[in-house]
Amino acid sequence: MVEGLNRIKGFCCQSPRGAFYVFPNITKTGLRSDDLAHALLDEAGVACLAATAFGTFGEGYLRFSVANSIENIEGALKRIDDWVRQNL
Repeated sequence: MVEGLNRIKGFCCQSPRGAFYVFPNITKTGLRSDDLAHALLDEAGVACLAATAFGTFGEGYLRFSVANSIENIEGALKRIDDWVRQNL
């Protein structure tokens, strides 16, 4: 998931240290966390959470769960990348 997110324009993600979540920085997309999270759900069919749900310091980050199959994660990464290429 981390490698796939890092290949998407505007995303920068570090490997988690034991958690089953990743928190990519999305500031280079130019979008607010809430706006991107809603767009990915509504238009790309990928559920994620704006990290602002954890406080104001979460702005600029999204939270994705990696508790899923490899196939579903790869499909989600493709849909995110496709959405970014079409909209940013």
